[in-house]
Amino acid sequence: MDKQNLTRKIISAHLVSGEMTAGSEIAIRIDQTLTQDSTGTMAYLQFESMGVDKVKTLRSVAYIDHNTLQSGFENADDHAYIQSVALKHGIYVSKPGNGICHQVHLERFGVPGYTLLGSDSHTPTGGGIGMLAIGAGGLDVAVAMSGGALHLTMPKVVKVELKGKLTHNATAKDIILEVLRLLTVKGGVGKVIEYAGEGVKTLTVPERATITNMGAELGATTSIFPSDEMTKAFLKAQGREKDFAALSADEGATYDETLTIELGALRPLVACPHSPDAVKTVKEVGKIKVDQVCIGSCTNSSYADMMKVASILKGKTISPETSLTISPGSKQVLTMLAKSGALADIIDSGARVLECACGPCIGMGQSPKNDAVSLRTFNRNFFARSGTASASVYLVSPETAAFSAINGYLTDPADMPEVEKPALPERFAVNDNLILKPEDFKDIKVVRGPNIKPFPINSALKEKVEGETLIVCEDNITTDHIMPSNAKLLPYRSNIPYLSDYCLNPVDPTFAARAKSAGGGFIVAGSNYGQGSSREHAALVPLYLGIKGVIAKSFARIHRDNLINSGILPLVFKSENDCDKISAGDKLVIENARGQIESGETIVVENKTKGNNFECTLALTPRLKEIILAGGVLALARSKA
Repeated sequence: MDKQNLTRKIISAHLVSGEMTAGSEIAIRIDQTLTQDSTGTMAYLQFESMGVDKVKTLRSVAYIDHNTLQSGFENADDHAYIQSVALKHGIYVSKPGNGICHQVHLERFGVPGYTLLGSDSHTPTGGGIGMLAIGAGGLDVAVAMSGGALHLTMPKVVKVELKGKLTHNATAKDIILEVLRLLTVKGGVGKVIEYAGEGVKTLTVPERATITNMGAELGATTSIFPSDEMTKAFLKAQGREKDFAALSADEGATYDETLTIELGALRPLVACPHSPDAVKTVKEVGKIKVDQVCIGSCTNSSYADMMKVASILKGKTISPETSLTISPGSKQVLTMLAKSGALADIIDSGARVLECACGPCIGMGQSPKNDAVSLRTFNRNFFARSGTASASVYLVSPETAAFSAINGYLTDPADMPEVEKPALPERFAVNDNLILKPEDFKDIKVVRGPNIKPFPINSALKEKVEGETLIVCEDNITTDHIMPSNAKLLPYRSNIPYLSDYCLNPVDPTFAARAKSAGGGFIVAGSNYGQGSSREHAALVPLYLGIKGVIAKSFARIHRDNLINSGILPLVFKSENDCDKISAGDKLVIENARGQIESGETIVVENKTKGNNFECTLALTPRLKEIILAGGVLALARSKA
């Protein structure tokens, strides 16, 4: 029998169809799902359209943790809709204030060896306890909740061997920043990052979760750690020891690629603006003045992280020119901070304590001032994501953030006293009174506010696809570029017509108006188009605007899936040089589009304006061809019905 790595073991146990050959399409059974309120409203609207009475997974949870700033009725209405529709269909609900979905799911629901599909790109956080946890668009999650399998490309498996142990106040955050430095934001596409080696045993579950969480920035399908004695201790402290299962790769298991990191050689790192892979050592960047520090997010908001921050801040006062915010990851974390007295140490330092939610990480408040330097323990520092386009956002560890907040300038923790790692509590403060169980509710009536609008559904692909080149974008266009997700727009996540006015606004504020005037057209882009969030609004809004296709050098996995699900052509230049030959305003035509797709992978596009042709690839399985030809997943379902 072949010696298997952990990733292949879990996939094999959940395989519904396909062969586990890297690059081929497989389908796997999904045990658990999670949604959050930024993407969840649309996911549940799509789930309702499928006509399923009760969710078919072992456990599905709806979290409300993103749109918690209630400056109008819209967010509260969406929360009421999510709560009612979830409970009606057998889905657990984590109410506002209970915490960030990934932190809470790790604490209360995650099970080693299970598959987890979430409508949030940071769902791989669950890999910290040995789950195969994958982020996807809301429609894919809706399909899973209705009992359908997840179709994906069988990934390659990359072994990251961790040797030794961390020193010099280097942290788990620095491990993943080092991986990003080595592999870049495109280096994980089509891959699972599997951690192994003696260094794994030195890392607690929250530390592992930090690494798997931010593995999303690699473009990876997911990241995973073995489930071992550390995992067992964490689950036991959560009162969930029965959920534990020991899981690891077989001795001598094979991998597609291998990377080795000497933990003892790591020094505190920082990701510079505006990309998580623009990594340097803190010492290299130097003592730059810091205007704002934000500690929290699903990456670094655990009890252990907060206790280390509290120990650094104890008896100190933050710099008078620096603002410090703290966002605990869950009600459990906040309760334990309060009971231990650590919360008082944080407050006494001058920090501003925010609610247990995503908050500043997604631009939901705390936007820095013009031209500010903001240090954040978050996972993304994309341009304008903070809400302030002129700000320079750096990603750092909680230790770097806390020391810098005190000094008012970027401070290297390697030069500071060693920060003691807090011991794992024998028992976490378990209180699930903000988690609603569907079995406790009967005769639920779904509540729909006036802000909830129908979502667009495409029509079957035409024989001739034509339109204007509406915009030519650079490399690494993120979903934050395509569909901004700030405090002003998040309340409209269930209102695609309203959101459409802001599509690609950070790149070109005139784009939406021009797209509407032209009746749609094409988007042309560089490599890694659509990196970042799983939000399918970045596909639904272009669909509403009449976008026929996106032609790019390459795509991020989740966004490509979302485009296909919406019936938008994700075309890849055969020759990347052809991208440079297209100008905004050029009229593009695909003759015999259906025939070309049915006959192979090569799609010929004619540039009527320039008088030339160029070739693209559209690599689709027979199943995906059927979806594209029908105009998307829901259009296909309607045609079959």
